Amino acid sequence: MKKIWINGCFDVLHYGHFKLIDYAKSLGDLVIGIDSDERIKQMKGDGRPFHTEGQRIFNLMQIQDVNKIVVFDSDDSLRTHLKTYQPDIFVIGDDYMYKPIIGGEHAKEIKFFGKLDGFSTTKLLDDE
Repeated sequence: MKKIWINGCFDVLHYGHFKLIDYAKSLGDLVIGIDSDERIKQMKGDGRPFHTEGQRIFNLMQIQDVNKIVVFDSDDSLRTHLKTYQPDIFVIGDDYMYKPIIGGEHAKEIKFFGKLDGFSTTKLLDDE
């Protein structure tokens, strides 16, 4: 079975996340990397994350066939996880198509997933 990797904040799970995870699971054995609470706070500001690292891990583990989640707190930590896992396929949003992909050099293949318009945790939280 192919080894599949996705990563992100996965702060407030929404339809777009579920579609990404379903797609990634359809390709093989999935490992999900999530940003640490401190990393999200640095990237998105003091009001984030909405859910703690532990809550995000719990929420993701409720999804069928999600069996492993790793936490990273820096670009180097992310690269180390990818170097250790050596995924066959790294699935990432198509908004990264022409950008550097941290750790992408450790995947045999990168597949871009078309982001679904209107689905964003930041947008959901800002709409409150």
